[in-house]
Amino acid sequence: MTYEKITPPSTGSTITFQDGEPVVPDNPIIPFIRGDGTGIDLWPASQRVFDAAVAAAYGGKRQISWFKVYAGDEACDLYGTYQYLPEDTLTAIQTYGVAIKGPLTTPIGGGIRSLNVALRQIFDLYACIRPCRYYEGTPSPHKNPEKLDVIIYRENTEDIYLGIEWRQGTEICDRLIKILNEDLIPATPEHGKKRIPLDAGIGIKPISKSGSQRLVRRAIKHALRLPKQKQMVTLVHKGNIMKYTEGAFRDWGYELATTEFRAECVTERESWILSNKEKKPDITLEENARMIEPGFDALTIEKREQITQEVKQVLDSIWETHGQGQWKDKVMVNDRIADSIFQQIQTRPDEYSILATMNLNGDYLSDAAAAIVGGLGMGPGANIGDACAIFEATHGTAPKHAGLDRVNPGSLILSGVMMLEYLGWQEAADLIKKGLGAAIANREVTYDLARLMDPPVEPPLKCSEFAEAIIRHF
Repeated sequence: MTYEKITPPSTGSTITFQDGEPVVPDNPIIPFIRGDGTGIDLWPASQRVFDAAVAAAYGGKRQISWFKVYAGDEACDLYGTYQYLPEDTLTAIQTYGVAIKGPLTTPIGGGIRSLNVALRQIFDLYACIRPCRYYEGTPSPHKNPEKLDVIIYRENTEDIYLGIEWRQGTEICDRLIKILNEDLIPATPEHGKKRIPLDAGIGIKPISKSGSQRLVRRAIKHALRLPKQKQMVTLVHKGNIMKYTEGAFRDWGYELATTEFRAECVTERESWILSNKEKKPDITLEENARMIEPGFDALTIEKREQITQEVKQVLDSIWETHGQGQWKDKVMVNDRIADSIFQQIQTRPDEYSILATMNLNGDYLSDAAAAIVGGLGMGPGANIGDACAIFEATHGTAPKHAGLDRVNPGSLILSGVMMLEYLGWQEAADLIKKGLGAAIANREVTYDLARLMDPPVEPPLKCSEFAEAIIRHF
């Protein structure tokens, strides 16, 4: 492989992929993007922690060969104006499969709206994974932040983030509105007399069956690796309003769970049906239907018959494999309306484990969950596909703090923890989590956390000092 301005390490091996999972050598080459702004401080501190954890866990039997590649402002300095994402970097990530990055600037000019979104789309990194858990001692606006321990699986390539939009007043936008108003909307009776204003901008929101199901598949596989009490996947959607996009996401998620993972999964509604029969073995189908459907007696005859048939189908198909309490050992798959889940992660956080969501909802939800456990400074992120994975800090570049050795490297360090877990190097990942938790509990923190503690910590640690504190607490 030839590069224009970078050279791979002379030692190390390439990670390969089999059935969507990494096959990892003991000395993988891993490209890293330092990041813009505070990346100049965050990356050296984080790499120090990663290397120390791998050395402590494996005593030299495993080692990462780091390969510096460029994106953002640093890439423009090396490759030229507007070269925010050079071909060298794309080639390196594609070749070596796993990469990690600091925060990147939003380009001005150059045609790329977001480097983060571009990387996700180029490498088809369809699952954005954001764990949100609390480390004791971290300042939080909530009374019981320790109750929240969720992993958000956000679809990464579809929804309005695909970026298909037309500006108001342009010829194409006007033409599209005309086609919709005069042809397509009138041809769809359920839309009635709806019309799009002539002075509107237009955006397209595609949600596909294949895109939805591959995300839910990863979420269910992750749930199967969790302790029994955490084996739950919640499909988050606004399907009560957007029935053919967000509602379809929910339906396709349930379809996948009850076909491909039939032996491992039970839906919440199925569990109600099974439980009703377990409590009352001679219950009739109609009685069972009445118990699972609010307002059953006020429904039309056709709707009542439909729900009764649903009960019969569930009992006929899975009573032998899931009944008599067997369903309690399965992955529970349920769904919640998006606006409701924002409330419930605050009022009933311990009832949720994995949240599977589309792109926009997941963007909002992951930041809201991070706020509960201490903010984006403690929020890791991963973008994973079937042949590539990029791990990233989830906050911005904060350029006014760059080079001052003062910012919190927690987000990037915890993203590295996710990377080590993805590689299967759990022992090294656990050392870092242990060290990070102990440092915070011991009030050895950077200024962002120090000023919020009661009483405030004076003086706070520098970025590099926080990394060393984590290592001391291995």
